[in-house]
Amino acid sequence: MSQAAQTHDPNKLGRTAEPNPDGPAPKRVVVSYGFWIFLLSDFILFACFFAGYAVLKDATAGGPSGKDLFELKLVEAETVLLLLSSFACGLAGIGTLARDMRWFQIAMAATGLLGAGFLALEAYEFLHLIGEGAGPGRSAFLSAFFALVGCHGLHVLLGLLWLTTMMAQAWAKGFREDILRRILCFSLFWHALDIIWVALFTMVYLMGVRG
Repeated sequence: MSQAAQTHDPNKLGRTAEPNPDGPAPKRVVVSYGFWIFLLSDFILFACFFAGYAVLKDATAGGPSGKDLFELKLVEAETVLLLLSSFACGLAGIGTLARDMRWFQIAMAATGLLGAGFLALEAYEFLHLIGEGAGPGRSAFLSAFFALVGCHGLHVLLGLLWLTTMMAQAWAKGFREDILRRILCFSLFWHALDIIWVALFTMVYLMGVRG
């Protein structure tokens, strides 16, 4: 068969034009799938902490319980700050879709400030409890409380570090495809922290105050 005939062979052209069904998945799909696995593993981690708290919440060793310690007004302020930060994160997502760098940076900065305010109130709550002699070593109940709430606070702190990194990368490199994937992953992570906090606020604080 001549070279010209091989070039115009419809079967060969079809084979080269079609994507290989056995080939690797697009990077966007791989990253999204991997990050969902990470989030699920994080939910499992928090489920273990929640289970431990549920078992130990009455093990006060004769010390104070949640009804004696928790200040709902302070925790409500923490909740408002974190929920508003999630709203600001959603606005940053809108800015990303619009490819509006100014909107994105302002919304992400608002997310970070609100998240930092949440952490500041949580740190005040921890220091106040420790100052009253209700530290994590006082009872199994307080150990479980500090472990659960502290684990969530650590996640928020890591999220703030991630947020500042994303702001710097977007500013320096623009809305490249890899940057957009990272912004999406960050948004999922931040909203997941809100979901966990709502469960924590209900189970630990509201139910704890009611005894």
